[in-house]
Amino acid sequence: MRASDRAYASLRDDIIAWHLPPGTVLAEVEQSQRLGISRTPLREALARLTTEGLVAAHPGRGVVVTHISLERMTDLFDVRIPLDCRAAELAAQAADRKVFQDLATGFQEAPQLITGEDPEQRAYYALVAELDTAIDAAANNAYLLQAQRQLRTHLVRVRRLAKDNPVRLLQSAGEHLQIACAIAQGNPDLAAAATRVHLHNSLQHLLSAEPAPNSEPTQHHGLTA
Repeated sequence: MRASDRAYASLRDDIIAWHLPPGTVLAEVEQSQRLGISRTPLREALARLTTEGLVAAHPGRGVVVTHISLERMTDLFDVRIPLDCRAAELAAQAADRKVFQDLATGFQEAPQLITGEDPEQRAYYALVAELDTAIDAAANNAYLLQAQRQLRTHLVRVRRLAKDNPVRLLQSAGEHLQIACAIAQGNPDLAAAATRVHLHNSLQHLLSAEPAPNSEPTQHHGLTA
């Protein structure tokens, strides 16, 4: 893997996980040293991240990790809803029903994952990612997948704006269960409707939750949890 690709993947993962939170200044010297690369591949990586909207250049400050506003969240869901609903429809028309029956079983057992010992609910979010992957594979539309890929990058960041609470996660698990069941039943209309309900509820939860305060861009010295 090229140095620029490694730098891009590392910085992207750190931004998505909020190890590099919004407002962090990505100084070239510091990041080059941290990643063990020269400035040229770092600049290539930062250019890719700028194209994706994860960082932006600020005169006099350098490259800064972008903030996420409530307005941008709404815009994001305006695009996401029709794409995800169409993917669910296509999946229901062509899916391996056994795959989605197994996923439905997983979501029936999701409360144990949500109320378990892991405060980050990693196992639950892994199950959600598994459902997304299964829908992508069943929909089998490369253009649709390409359009969704960048959106999902930002959606992971959006989730961190407000701390998830067990009540909403349990509701979300039930909504994902309905999506998986509808696809397993081969019902495209129900799959799209269940997806729309889930995304509407997710957006309302994010908009009603208190967002993390936007701090001023600061120099980043090492990773934080």
